[in-house]
Amino acid sequence: MADKKAVLTIDGVEQSVELPILAGSTGPEVIDVRGLGATGFFTYDPGFLATASCESKITFIDGNQGILLHRGYPIEQLAEHSDYIEVCYLLLNGELPTLAQRDKFENTIRRHTMVHEQLTQFFKGFRRDAHPMAVMCGVVGALSAFYHEAMDISDAYHREVSAHRLLAKMPTIAAMCYKYSTGQPFVYPRNDLTYAENFLHMMFATPCEEYKVNPVFARAMDRIFMLHADHEQNASTSTVRLAGSTGANPFACIAAGIAALWGPAHGGANEAVLTMLDQIGDESRIEEFVARAKDKDDPFKLMGFGHRVYRNFDPRARVMKKTCDEVLNELGMADDPQLRIAKRLEQIALEDDYFKSRRLYPNVDFYSGIILKAIGIPTNMFTVIFAMSRTIGWISHWNEMISNDYKIGRPRQLYTGAEQRDYPQS
Repeated sequence: MADKKAVLTIDGVEQSVELPILAGSTGPEVIDVRGLGATGFFTYDPGFLATASCESKITFIDGNQGILLHRGYPIEQLAEHSDYIEVCYLLLNGELPTLAQRDKFENTIRRHTMVHEQLTQFFKGFRRDAHPMAVMCGVVGALSAFYHEAMDISDAYHREVSAHRLLAKMPTIAAMCYKYSTGQPFVYPRNDLTYAENFLHMMFATPCEEYKVNPVFARAMDRIFMLHADHEQNASTSTVRLAGSTGANPFACIAAGIAALWGPAHGGANEAVLTMLDQIGDESRIEEFVARAKDKDDPFKLMGFGHRVYRNFDPRARVMKKTCDEVLNELGMADDPQLRIAKRLEQIALEDDYFKSRRLYPNVDFYSGIILKAIGIPTNMFTVIFAMSRTIGWISHWNEMISNDYKIGRPRQLYTGAEQRDYPQS
């Protein structure tokens, strides 16, 4: 029983309602409203902005303080000392791996990167100009037709196998989506490469010549994967949990997450940054667009600045900015017109009182979009890479939910339609 209670008094109801107040390990306390339904009332919270839909031990965010923790570890420390594969192990298992555990986990992922050869035939059903996210959503959903022998979600081993398969095969599928759109042959994964190196190799290698992965690019991709690995109960993660609450198989749940991520308000933000830079077009027009962004009557917005959750600097952005500088220095792209616009916008956002007072700092999407563009990845692949990165977060939340007691998701509504009426008689 909770020691603290909230007392709700309702006009016209004689007896007040006592609601327990629950405390997590950190963060704000929450009012448990589950007992409210017995009184004939329930809460109204569009967008679930003031509703905790679950209990989780995976990720914690404090938007006011600019804090992001994975299993208690600050994202800045993980970015400095860890890598994506280790963070995947951490999110999925709850603790950092020992050296032996790390080697075993990484070896398992490397040896499951191949996809069933028949799966390659699925791509031929899509138009060449289809958006890669449409292709990815369909192909990932189809994985359940190939790996159905280990989909008993009540079996912990089956869940682990499915998690490993998804984590291992997503880079292969993502790269295949790109290759298919360009008409190039698929490139098979290599077990001698790291996770990030393997992805870049499958993206850019061809049978015509040897492709050597630039280590600066590989490290940048690894950080992009890591910084997008999980972000608490966002729209796509909540979608995965909701789909999972029905007992759906993990591949279907991840496909649902991909579909939710595809929305431009969620996963398309870094793609929108590049679209905005194209719209500005020239450094001489920057002041014009900054003025438009300050005009409350103008619908134009500077994409990649500010964040719905963070009311302080996005902690991921600090890491991504450093990575962005490393990539641009490696490429010697200081004179690229689009990147010059981006750097000037960054300077304005960090110095202009209008943006500083509203805490509209550059966020992770601003820098990741610039990095991906500089590496040579087309904008329609940005969200695909986001989905590939976020798969470990999705599958970790799905596994956490299935491993504990859970109920099928069933939100209520405030009905405002017609009252009961009779069908007109002729």
